[in-house]
Amino acid sequence: MNYEIREMLPDDELKVLEIYKQGIDGGVATFETEVPNREVWNTEFFNDCRWVLENENNEVVGWCALKHVSKRECFKGVADVSIYLDNKYQGLGLGSVLLKKMILDSENHGFWTLQANIFPENEASIRFHQKNGFKNVGLHKKIAKLNGKWKDLISYERRSEIVS
Repeated sequence: MNYEIREMLPDDELKVLEIYKQGIDGGVATFETEVPNREVWNTEFFNDCRWVLENENNEVVGWCALKHVSKRECFKGVADVSIYLDNKYQGLGLGSVLLKKMILDSENHGFWTLQANIFPENEASIRFHQKNGFKNVGLHKKIAKLNGKWKDLISYERRSEIVS
């Protein structure tokens, strides 16, 4: 099957949010428990570095975007990575294709650090980020609750060798 990466368009938002809901429902990808509306989603993510992956039927099957870590000027080159694939398309190596595109684009937009905070039980995401150059930089014990249960997060980051 052939896939194509292209910039995310406003018309993609419903499918993007549908795929995000799959991640929420899986219980190991995010602290979110409800899908945000379009306006909220758009304010949480940078306008740049938004990509979707389409299959040969022009259906969006995955997406990636960068989320604000902080609105403070000193953190303008640091972003949190969000990358989600439709459940039917996981495990095919497509996430790496999206992430590599996002890394290149992020560097072109002046980002020097990409970070990901991952639940320890999300072993597939941990392996995925390690395979793509992210390094473990720490563990946050019982950082927040999800559905009434304390959760840990492992912090990973990728530092650009181009942007400083």
